Amino acid sequence: MTMTRGKRNLSFEKLNKVAKILKTISHPVRLEILEILEQEEPLSVSVIRERIKAEVEQSMLSHHLIKMKDNGILKSYKKGKNIFYSIADRRVLKIFDCMESCDAV
Repeated sequence: MTMTRGKRNLSFEKLNKVAKILKTISHPVRLEILEILEQEEPLSVSVIRERIKAEVEQSMLSHHLIKMKDNGILKSYKKGKNIFYSIADRRVLKIFDCMESCDAV
């Protein structure tokens, strides 16, 4: 049985954008942060830290959050001493559908 591969028409610009998104979220902690924020947002750093299953120091969690914010995955605002994060563009959550339906992993 032969499989035919469909041609994709992805521009180099789109490939670059997708690569940047995948590079930014390609860490288990970052994916877990997205899962947490998918359920409820905005959340403060301390609430995210309480809900995350991975053992992550506060400083490392902040590093992950800032990296995702700097790359347009998350957005944030400050209220008093707390910083609240939410998903900048919920389309990024489609990656979870892709992961669930992928039989290559």
